[in-house]
Amino acid sequence: MTAGCLRVAAVGDLHMRAAVSGRFRPDFLRLSADADLLLLAGDLTDGGSRTEADLLCAELADLPVPVVAVLGNHDHDRKSGYLIAARLTALGVHVLDGTAITLAVQGIRLGVAGVMGGSGGFPGHPGTPEEGSAEHRARMRRGPLDALRLRQALDLIDCETRIALMHFAPVLDTLAGEPPKIYPGLGCHDLAAAVDAGGALLAVHGHAHGGTEFGRTQGGVPVRNVSYPVLGRTYAVYEVTPGQRRPSDTGSVPSPP
Repeated sequence: MTAGCLRVAAVGDLHMRAAVSGRFRPDFLRLSADADLLLLAGDLTDGGSRTEADLLCAELADLPVPVVAVLGNHDHDRKSGYLIAARLTALGVHVLDGTAITLAVQGIRLGVAGVMGGSGGFPGHPGTPEEGSAEHRARMRRGPLDALRLRQALDLIDCETRIALMHFAPVLDTLAGEPPKIYPGLGCHDLAAAVDAGGALLAVHGHAHGGTEFGRTQGGVPVRNVSYPVLGRTYAVYEVTPGQRRPSDTGSVPSPP
């Protein structure tokens, strides 16, 4: 660990269901050896059912570090995302949705702003918000709208050490490996603009199972795709230097397989 850095563990797309019950728990219970904080980047359940929520809570109960989460699209599959959020909140998990929280971690003030995000497209890969089903149109419009909410949440953080947490991707870099034809559905460039304007030091997302871990916004902020299928491990750990406006890079520290 670099002196004066915060160690931020992150993972998304756990897709909790019976087949993976208990997979993450042993490593999560040892988190304090590797990290000061855990970020969860959405799609925490496979389909938003109450049974999956029970399994998720069993996985996350009584962890040794603070936990901050956003929900993903699959957590809303049964229109019960609010129930999952309430269950997690009762465990002590900080669930963000266009909101932010400031935590004292190792004596350092750290702010995390979070949204689910949405589709919307990227330069060269535009979205189609006026076409398709009502669900498709809503998701395409949600990306730009959640980008506005993310910017507002970042602006409300009263310290310089800020992290942006979302489910959908803010940059094309971390989509490499996915079919280009689905890029517009996997994220939105406006989210990256919010990250840059809001002074974040690190942006974390999931959703793109076939993507790539490392990316960067146009303003130079490191972006990390922490989808579990991408990481191939329980979590990744990144070092964040408090107060550093634009890091030259944010390292990835090996974590348990």
